Amino acid sequence: MIGTTALIVAACVLGAATYAFRAVGPVLHTRVTVGESTRELMSTGATVLLVALCVTSTLFDGKEWADPARPVAIVVAGVLAWRRVPFLALVLVAAGVAAGLRLLV
Repeated sequence: MIGTTALIVAACVLGAATYAFRAVGPVLHTRVTVGESTRELMSTGATVLLVALCVTSTLFDGKEWADPARPVAIVVAGVLAWRRVPFLALVLVAAGVAAGLRLLV
């Protein structure tokens, strides 16, 4: 078993490493130049990761498939967002769609 002292040291090291990792960006921002193609690639990569996260959280609930109401509600929310419906209305309609479908199934 790990002792209390080892846990405290590990937490401090992890905290310092996290702070250092976050501080590197502003410190090196003016010293490192990135080409336009690299910026575009990083932007595309971030978009792909975000879409993958959305898809997996929409279709899966832990290790099992999500109920059919969730993907349908996400599609409804996406269409409403595309139509520029106010956010509160979007959330309420999507939640209503999910609740209605869960009530039927």
